[in-house]
Order: sequence, then C-alpha cells, then structure tokens
Amino acid sequence: MNFSELFELSGLLGRFSPDGKCLASCVQHRLVVRDVSSLQVRQLYTCLDKIQYIEWSSDSLFILCAMYKRGIVQVWSLEQPDWHCKIDEGSAGLVASCWSPDGRHILNTTEFHCSLSLCQLRITVWSLCTKSVSYIKYPKACQQGVVFTKDGRYMAVAERRDCKDFISIFVCSNWQLLRHFDTETQDLFGIEWAPNGCVLAAWDSCLEYKLLLYSLDGRLLSSYRAYEWPLGIKSVAWSPSSQFLAIGSFDEKVRILNHVTWKKITEFEHPATIASKKTIVYKEVEKSPSVETERLSFPPTRALASSLFSTQSKYEISQVPVSLQYIKPVADRANPKVGVGMLAFSADNCFLATKNDSIPNAVWIWDIRRLKLLVVLEQLCPIQGLQWDPRQPRLALCTGTPRVFLWSPAGCVAVQVPGEGDFQIVSLSWHSSGDSMVLLSKDNFCVCYLEREEVK
Repeated sequence: MNFSELFELSGLLGRFSPDGKCLASCVQHRLVVRDVSSLQVRQLYTCLDKIQYIEWSSDSLFILCAMYKRGIVQVWSLEQPDWHCKIDEGSAGLVASCWSPDGRHILNTTEFHCSLSLCQLRITVWSLCTKSVSYIKYPKACQQGVVFTKDGRYMAVAERRDCKDFISIFVCSNWQLLRHFDTETQDLFGIEWAPNGCVLAAWDSCLEYKLLLYSLDGRLLSSYRAYEWPLGIKSVAWSPSSQFLAIGSFDEKVRILNHVTWKKITEFEHPATIASKKTIVYKEVEKSPSVETERLSFPPTRALASSLFSTQSKYEISQVPVSLQYIKPVADRANPKVGVGMLAFSADNCFLATKNDSIPNAVWIWDIRRLKLLVVLEQLCPIQGLQWDPRQPRLALCTGTPRVFLWSPAGCVAVQVPGEGDFQIVSLSWHSSGDSMVLLSKDNFCVCYLEREEVK
C-alpha cells in the first residue's frame, strides 16, 4: 500500500466522483475538487457558509453543496467553472438535499412550522434545465424516507398524513405519481428498493417488529415479524443480487429472507464467546517497533522519535474458545447500544459482514453460500466504519486509529498510515475501481493506494 499526504478536511466530507476521476473535499466553506490520479487541485469553489453536505451528480459534471443552517443549496459545474446555481429555501428550514438519478434535478426537503407547533415537511423538485419547480407533500421525517431504484426510473417516498403511513411511487422522468398506498405500520421508519428495482422493503420503528415487502404496483407481497414485544428491527440490507434480505435486530441476531417465498432461511447469532473450531478468530495485537541501538542518536531525529514512540498492530489467530468484550447496555437510556447495527454484503454476494453494537470491537464475516460463520475480527478499538471493495470480496474497516484493516478470503492485514500527528480514521470509502480508498478523520483525509498485484 501507498498513502498520499494528509489534506485538510471538515465535516467528514470527502467523496469520489461516480466516474472515478475526481475527489471532492470540504474545508469549512470551501469546496476543493482534485484529480484522483495526481491529487492536484482541479477546481476551488467558495460557498456562502460552512458546507454541511455534498453530493455528486450521477454523471460527475455537477456537485451539490448544502448549507442547512442557512437554508441554501449551491451547485457547481466542473465543465463550466463560472456557472453556478443557488437555491434559497427562504424561511422554510432545509432538512435534506439530494440529486435525482438524472443529475439535472435537485430534491430539497423543507419543513414549515404550523400554528399548532407541528412541523410539516415538503419536498421541492428543482430543475436545472427548465428552472421549473414541482412539489411533493407530506414526506415523513424518518431515517430513510426517499429512495430511488438502481436504474433511476422510480422514486419511493415515505409519507405521513392523518396519523397514518403511506408510500408514494413516482416516475422520475416526469415526476408523475405512479402508485399511492397505505402501509400496515405503526410508525414507518425506513424504505429500501431491492437492487433489481422489483421489490420495495418497508419496516416499522424499533417499537414494533414488522417488515413489509411491496411490488412496484403497490401490492403487498409478504409481511415478516420475528417476534412481538421486545425492540425490533435495527438495520436492513439487500444482497446485490436481490436474492437475500438481511435484517439486523435488537435481539443481536441477523435473519436472512429469501426472494422466492420471503421466508426466513437462517438466522445468525452474535454470542460473546466463539466456540466453533470451524471459525477463524483474528485478534489485533499491538507491537512496539524495534530500533537498533547503534541507530540511536541524541537528540533523536524527528522521524526516529516518531517511530520510537508509535505503536503498530498486527493480527494473530486466536485459539477457540474466544471470549469477546461484551458491553452490557444501559437499560434506562434511549437508543441502547445493543443489536446488529451494521450489515454489508460483499459485491459478489458471497459474504456478509455484521457488527453487534454490544460487542463494538468485533466484526463477524458470514459465508452466505454455506450459511455459516467464517471469520471474526477482534479489534483493539470499536469499529467506526466498514465497507466492501466494489470489485472483489475484500473488506476494509477502521477503528478511530491511524490504521486501516483489510480482510479477504486469503487473510487479513493491519496497515499503519505513515506520517506525524494523530490521524484517527473514522470513515472510509472505496474508489469505484477498487484500487484505492479515501480515509477520513475529523480534520484530515488521505488516499490509500493498493498495489496492482493486490487488486487482482
């Protein structure tokens, strides 16, 4: 691996463009666009306030910058640097902003304060080409309430009106309403299209375990409930092939539904003790670098001093049974740290990575072909983020330390990011080619390049 120098960053806002040619990052109110191959600055834009969100258009020609506190969205063009667009929502509070799949419409979710102190949301669709405006009423304020099919043809919106939950499906080419139907939920929490765009999953809040599956024309295909009274669903993920739907629950289990009958085919538990000899447990251990005494000089050079006082880590295979660090959740607090909060399928559908929030230092990797636990990665620090390589079964994860960790069926490795200072990686994102990653900390970012031999 090779690493770039560190660059300044704010708000964890660092994004590769969809075409893989550019890397956008933010420093307060400035937007910096770099060439991916050289990391030379290609464009520098200045916004009206501190940037809180950025998003590339699907064709990588435009980039959106949202300033929620000011209620303003600014759009910049890479082909025409002098062109820009400003959308001011005025007195309406800007809650969210995103691109439509065609990259020529912007959807702003705004809230209006009613006389009864209740907030009413509205989605405004702004066209960059015709400057026309369309409105979608009653969107629901939930974790995942506006989703597009992968082919960009349809949009589903979660709605709340008259104390009931609804879903509306729109045609993205003209924003016409295709279907509108109510859902059998008490408090609709999220919706997600299957990658093939044929099925829409909708699930209730954690207070009621219910997952519903709808067809494109609004028919209820199936309803799933694992249990009734305890806290319910915490996370949901489709496999890239749309064949499996993984449901992470507060009972520390993952349930896998199949796409033929929509019945559960298996469930994965996350116990604090790994006892099976068929499971490989990789444990991260720290090691202090050894320095030859004849190289020591006083005062030591800056580079030598840095290596003397820095600790590195590596993986060792633990002998089962292995007891993982389990943190008992506080029962009387909201949003308890319990249950499966992270789910991610590999691009080839063969593996599923999960994290149980009660065991924050471990990642479970399941073999979907055999429906069994394959590997557990036990880290020294809590998992901050994980993401699969988009080209091959290779998982990258970070733990708020200056290290990046990689697992593949061939094994796993821990790599220290070189350099001085405290670069704590809390988020990462793969390049679409799978041969590099952007590593983000609170105040900086760098790009990690993988050797071509590693990519093959």
